[in-house]
Amino acid sequence: MTARQDFRQIERIPCLILANSREGSRQVAAEIAGLIRIRQAEGRQCVLGLATGSTPTGIYAELVRLHREEGLSFRNVITFNLDEYYPMQPEDVQSYVRFMREHLFDHIDIPAGCWNVPDGTVAPERINDYCRDYEARIAAAGGIDIQILGIGRTGHIGFNEPGSDLTSRTRMITLDSVTRVDAAADFFGTENVPRRAITMGVGTILEARRIFILAFGENKATIVARTVEGDTTPTIPATYLQKHSQTQFLIDAAAAANLTRVRLPWLVGDVAWDPQLIRRAVIWLSEKSGKALLKLTDSDYNEGGLQDLLADHGSAYEINLKVFRHLQSTIIGWPGGKPAEKKTVGDRPQPFDHIFPKRVLCFSPHPDDDVISMGGTLIRLADQGHQVHVAYQTSGNIAVFDDDALRFSEFVTDYCGAFGLISPQIRELEDHVEEFLRRKQAGQVDSPQVQMIKGLIRQGEAVAGARCCGIPRDRLHFLNMPFYETGGVKKKPLGDADIQIIVDLLRTLKPHQIYAAGDLTDPHGTHRVCLKAIFRACALCKDDEWYRDCEIWLYRGAWQEWPVHQIEMAVPLSPQEVRQKRDAIFKHQSQKDRALFPGSDAREFWQRAEERNAATAARYDKLGLAEYQAIEGFVRWDRSWGLND
Repeated sequence: MTARQDFRQIERIPCLILANSREGSRQVAAEIAGLIRIRQAEGRQCVLGLATGSTPTGIYAELVRLHREEGLSFRNVITFNLDEYYPMQPEDVQSYVRFMREHLFDHIDIPAGCWNVPDGTVAPERINDYCRDYEARIAAAGGIDIQILGIGRTGHIGFNEPGSDLTSRTRMITLDSVTRVDAAADFFGTENVPRRAITMGVGTILEARRIFILAFGENKATIVARTVEGDTTPTIPATYLQKHSQTQFLIDAAAAANLTRVRLPWLVGDVAWDPQLIRRAVIWLSEKSGKALLKLTDSDYNEGGLQDLLADHGSAYEINLKVFRHLQSTIIGWPGGKPAEKKTVGDRPQPFDHIFPKRVLCFSPHPDDDVISMGGTLIRLADQGHQVHVAYQTSGNIAVFDDDALRFSEFVTDYCGAFGLISPQIRELEDHVEEFLRRKQAGQVDSPQVQMIKGLIRQGEAVAGARCCGIPRDRLHFLNMPFYETGGVKKKPLGDADIQIIVDLLRTLKPHQIYAAGDLTDPHGTHRVCLKAIFRACALCKDDEWYRDCEIWLYRGAWQEWPVHQIEMAVPLSPQEVRQKRDAIFKHQSQKDRALFPGSDAREFWQRAEERNAATAARYDKLGLAEYQAIEGFVRWDRSWGLND
């Protein structure tokens, strides 16, 4: 029998699960502001240890707000940043000096000389002396009062990579290959990421009086669980935080997903058995025991720690049957519904089944997410007679290699020359592209002409991919949302103009079905921004007459997949449809073989998609349902979830 434990015995670092990252940022900023004010009243300095990256930006934004709107002064504050790439000039785009100035230092009244970031310009022969001096400055300030940390995919804190010692101090370190891959987006390619960095040591961090470590998003769930619940080990330096009594993890629900109390809550306490939790528990038990759903017995439930479920909901057979029937009902070969002449008495009713054919609108954050994530379903919808539209929310232009842009500009010149159509403007464009790219520095923003060429490359690939799915060119919409068009990895905030573009499209098409990307672990965060834009646009359209007959489905596949217990529509794909989907993905040649920003999964996108679709089908099969080549899974967006989160 599986023994029940208190989750506080399992979690070796206290974890606070928050509604969203904004709430976590506000809480930490409030703690910092409170300590600053206490120290001001005492006439003492407040010493802060700061971090960079996307995680702490919300904290810095809130501190800036407190300074501007509530008079919080930083005149008694001294700061020490965790790390810096080496070598690195302070004015470089990727410099942590520049990052901290842009996000915090230039917007508050901290005195000159009171903020410290490791110097990426120190001569190599002086590094050891510099690092000792950095430690001495921390000690002279009285030690760090509050240390802010993020956590890397390898479990590094600061740049303390796997293998870092518990007693390590500020030093030069060689970056792990995984860390460099994760940083590739900021440097426009892994090859441009520095191989070394200067970082505070684990021992230095652990001397802080209080530590807040923050993690947000699905891509942090695995390392959070390993750090919080696993043994301390030098291969995951963040686990050393278990030895610090004043450390607190602040995480959102997505980052908490792999904690035992979230993943298997019935093993750590009493639960309220709603239908989705029952499905999750029974599917877990089925996979754990290696038995199909309908073969699970009362003994399996008891030995798996699900006695309470049996007590509340009857025999194993009855529970098994309910879960089996639900999963069976999710398998839908007609995702847009059937025409009247195809319907039979045994068909399961679907929402808005009376509307056929439907106007279908698939939102694709980048120009390839549509075919990667739901290419098989798009093929099925088009084949079954629905009017399928695809809206590409961003140009994806930063993800094109420079060589491709040069090759296409040369093609235009050669093509025009072959027909005697060459003009000074065309020759000037090729000369500009060649000269600009020859002189371009790593991470430099492309010129408008190069951005345009790269955008057109991806647009042409999207047209070809959609054509493979049976979707004509006149049903493709290239929105080029303004928030994305900065030419760099760093984007502008989502604005009214972005939302209005989507509102206008929705009100023009009046779709019966909307599909949107629900996998939010892409390395740039573009999927999350694009989904938020769709929800905000829907909020503005919610009183429109057409919206009452509209359903919204969320797909995944490019970066993650829906777990089976969450899937509400499983579209099975035939071997032919799998091949056709692969062909559609292959049309995105600029992303094939080696994508500029591959993220944490080194496989090509077609390989990721096929493996995930095949794995979902295999899970259905092992649970005792029909065996398919592949399945694309979808979750219906519930309007009660809220439109603006």
